[in-house]
Amino acid sequence: MTERARKIRARINQWVGLPCGIGIAPTKTLAKLANHIAKTAERKPGSYPSDLAQVCNLAALPASDLDAVLAATDVGEVWGVGPRIGKQLKAAGIHSVLDLRQLSASTVRANWSVVLERTVRELQGQPCIGLDDAPSAKKQIACTRSFGGPVTGELPLIEAVSEFASRAAFKLRKQSSLASEVLVFARTSPFRDTPQYNRSIVVPLVRPTANTSELTAAAVQGLRHIYKPGFQFAKAGVMLLDLIPDNQHQAELVFNEPGVGVCSDGRERLMSAMDMINERFGRSTVHVASTGAERSVKEWTMKQERRTPAYTTSWSQVAVARA
Repeated sequence: MTERARKIRARINQWVGLPCGIGIAPTKTLAKLANHIAKTAERKPGSYPSDLAQVCNLAALPASDLDAVLAATDVGEVWGVGPRIGKQLKAAGIHSVLDLRQLSASTVRANWSVVLERTVRELQGQPCIGLDDAPSAKKQIACTRSFGGPVTGELPLIEAVSEFASRAAFKLRKQSSLASEVLVFARTSPFRDTPQYNRSIVVPLVRPTANTSELTAAAVQGLRHIYKPGFQFAKAGVMLLDLIPDNQHQAELVFNEPGVGVCSDGRERLMSAMDMINERFGRSTVHVASTGAERSVKEWTMKQERRTPAYTTSWSQVAVARA
């Protein structure tokens, strides 16, 4: 299994150009811990045995070697042990993963929670967390960005919020969901010595939707309501709330409004065509007009002068070696 993992890692590195660490263990929590050990052993020589670098198979270690590795790992590195729980554990004399693993499940449940008890059982080799074939649908979808420079006008903010709403709508359709509310916010930078302003608003929708035009219109409506002139805005964002599956929603009777509704075939086909075009020819090839002209210089865009070129996915950015 370890040899196969090394071949997988070599293939990923050769085909995609991305180094990675692989962790193997009987449970999900131990496997994530093994992944951390694999990366740390490579980046920090001497922290763990060198044969655990890049690929760490905890299942293949003798019991004494496994205990030594767990004793050398801080308890805060365990998946599910956050800063607050980590402080409590260390206050109780539990500093390493081995210390946590040796606790009894009943003691953990009595002093902390059932969730931490499940983590301890996983560290002891008892699977308690099932593997997911696919990630669960998100309950909220957000798109927020800090601007490349201060933005003072309402029009640039509308362009930014429209772009963020469009990107969030694309993610929403990707997971086959509908949004019932749109939250939009805008704020100044707390690190600048300028007048401060921070405001958000939730815009309820008449009916759940994944239509970019409707979500963008709601976001722009909310922004116009909270916008105040005279401030240097540094960040804005859009969040889609109260998400539901697109095949489970409360229908409604609509009279004298042909083509209106969450299941309108014309709107669904329009969004599908828009997504296919953008995936083929690049993001924002087709976009709502309120995002502004695609080739225009937008003052709200992020600074990306030092962005790493897309060597592996764009012919125009492939590195050229000259003699």
